[in-house]
Amino acid sequence: MTLNASTHATWMLFGGVAGVLILASAIGALLKWRVAHGGPHSVIDNLNARVKAWWVMVAVIGLAFAFGKGGVIVLFYLISFYALREFMSLAYTRRGDHHAIAVAFFVALPVQYFLIWIEWYGLYAIFIPVYAFLVLPILAAVGGDTKRFLERTSKVQWGLMVCVFCISHVPALLTLQIPGFEGRNLLLIAFLVIVVQGSDVLQYVWGKLFGRRKVAPELSPSKTWEGLIGGVASATALGAALYWATPFNPWQAALMSLTICVMGFFGGLVMSAIKRDRGVKDWGTMIEGHGGMLDRLDSVVFAAPIYFHALRFWWTT
Repeated sequence: MTLNASTHATWMLFGGVAGVLILASAIGALLKWRVAHGGPHSVIDNLNARVKAWWVMVAVIGLAFAFGKGGVIVLFYLISFYALREFMSLAYTRRGDHHAIAVAFFVALPVQYFLIWIEWYGLYAIFIPVYAFLVLPILAAVGGDTKRFLERTSKVQWGLMVCVFCISHVPALLTLQIPGFEGRNLLLIAFLVIVVQGSDVLQYVWGKLFGRRKVAPELSPSKTWEGLIGGVASATALGAALYWATPFNPWQAALMSLTICVMGFFGGLVMSAIKRDRGVKDWGTMIEGHGGMLDRLDSVVFAAPIYFHALRFWWTT
């Protein structure tokens, strides 16, 4: 596939997303006018805030894509940094953890993304799960504070795994060598983001329209079986329709979409469980209508590593 064809496919995807956002903006404005009569309405206001936030996020992703590999790696480095900051702000830590936290932010995080930049798979695949996993508790132990030691070190390790290791698998998609798909790896990222985030949006819409039965009322009261089934099925169909932007045929694209949507749903549940444990509704307030960075990425963190390794072991040379 030529570079021009790859660029054309990328523009087609972004054009389609822009078209959907234009339609969503128009529908939101119409609902605000006809249903809310210009006044406050919680559901409609939340919908419009989400659409506005999506305009900003799509613009940022598009800008990163324009700079190619470097732009994408820098973008996700910053995403990991802010996500890790949100995670650590809710974690119980003590003075004895400061060295471990500093190493997580200023050593493990940049080294992980540097290894992805130089495409050293053999090391970036184990750097955090093995080496950081061993070093961080050592640093905490050297601090000499044993109070709730296991809980504290586990939280730092979990934060690094979720916010850095898992998220870094998105730019790592650029390192894959897929026969017949050379120069088109940006489309792999676009497919992942569109399908997984599309599943989130569609689950929200189906849940608002038809949701009755709660999936996990103690973890996420807004998630319903109707929303889950309708959203995942719709996103799977969306992924199958986008097969032309991937190395998959239609049924492979559908199966991959189903897999990452289901993993995304469970990722959302796990991250909701952490928030409930900490007694908060959102990870932060960074993104209007979405909460914090992790509120928007909770489905991606579980889907990205599965997607990456499925591609690496079944589609690469």
